[in-house]
Amino acid sequence: MSDVIFQRIAQWLDDRNVAFQVLRHAAVYTSAEAAAVRGTPLASGAKALICKADGQFLMFVLPADRKLASKTVRAARGWKSFRFASAEEVLNLTGLTAGSIPPFGSLFGLATHCDRRLGDNASINFNAGDHSISICILYDDYLAVERPEIGEFAE
Repeated sequence: MSDVIFQRIAQWLDDRNVAFQVLRHAAVYTSAEAAAVRGTPLASGAKALICKADGQFLMFVLPADRKLASKTVRAARGWKSFRFASAEEVLNLTGLTAGSIPPFGSLFGLATHCDRRLGDNASINFNAGDHSISICILYDDYLAVERPEIGEFAE
């Protein structure tokens, strides 16, 4: 399934005339490992997290050097319930495991919320459906093709 997702992302970006670089590397399971193998700053990693808010799944995309401000986000949105999706839910929604999910909720029918600080990076890096495949694109291209809601979601 992961190769299918990678091909889907590559085709999706090609169809939208988005330039991207692909890096194949040893499997990585943390944001720090990914940044090290890519030779990029940790903050340029686009960490995709799937959450469930009041019964609806959605995606948050954060700089990899930050964590989701769950309590703040929940309070600001007035959600009664808010939690991270379970590993099983993530697999059912995306066909992927945590850490390999690309920052495109739209590919999975999920609303995408991106922390504004990811924009401090001219380009962003992310795993592309596989723990050993990364893609790098310009942040502005990411915004143009994904059109996420921008806000303050990280701490």
